Amino acid sequence: MTVTFDCREFTSLCPVTGQPDFAQLTIRYRPRKRLIETKSLKLYLWSFRERRLFNESIVAEIAATIMKQAQPEWVDVEGRFAHRGGIGVTAIARRS
Repeated sequence: MTVTFDCREFTSLCPVTGQPDFAQLTIRYRPRKRLIETKSLKLYLWSFRERRLFNESIVAEIAATIMKQAQPEWVDVEGRFAHRGGIGVTAIARRS
C-alpha cells in the first residue's frame, strides 16, 4: 500500500525577505506499522507558516520528520513552490 497526501495551500516565509512563499506539497509513503493522521499532518505543516526557510530545506525537513516519527519503508516529499522573481522551484526529498 502507498499513501499520498496533497496539500495545495502550504505556506512558509522566505528566509531573505520574510515574504510569504506558497507551495503545493505532495507526500507519498509506504507505511510499515504506523499511519499518519491527517489532522496531525495538517497541524505540523501549519507550523511552517511563521518559519523562514529555503524551499529545499523545507521538503528535506518534512521527509526526515516523517521517517523519524512514522518509520515508513520510504517517503517522498515534493514541494512545487510558486514563482518568485520569475523562477519556480520544485524540490524533492526521498528517504528510505
